[in-house]
Amino acid sequence: MIVIHHNPDCGTSRNVLNFIRQAGFEPIVIEYLQHGWTKPQLQALFAAADLTPKTALRTTKSPAKELGLMADGVSNETILEAMLIHPILVNRPIVCTRRGTKLCRPSESVLDVLEAWPTGPLFKEGGQQVLDDNGKLVK
Repeated sequence: MIVIHHNPDCGTSRNVLNFIRQAGFEPIVIEYLQHGWTKPQLQALFAAADLTPKTALRTTKSPAKELGLMADGVSNETILEAMLIHPILVNRPIVCTRRGTKLCRPSESVLDVLEAWPTGPLFKEGGQQVLDDNGKLVK
């Protein structure tokens, strides 16, 4: 089973979802902007992905700066509480598989937690090739 915490308006998130599907999986898609987060859910995701609220904070195209969350000395607890009120503050996508939980930025990092890869070719949202025609990583 694969779960993706997804924002359909995000190119990286759409691309990760596409990579998962091209690998032959149909994930459970959680559109977190519609459903929001619970504190235990975020704490569990962050623990599983080895993240903190600070490292999971989306700093671009979010209200993080306006809310003062990027200032020195802001606690993880303050950021976590803000994420509950403003779900957009959580960077995405976060993917959970049997192989682990990962914040998949850049999009090709999802390959680290997939049991099987797409056959290729595979391209990032900006057009850069990730996998060649044989499913091998392009360096």
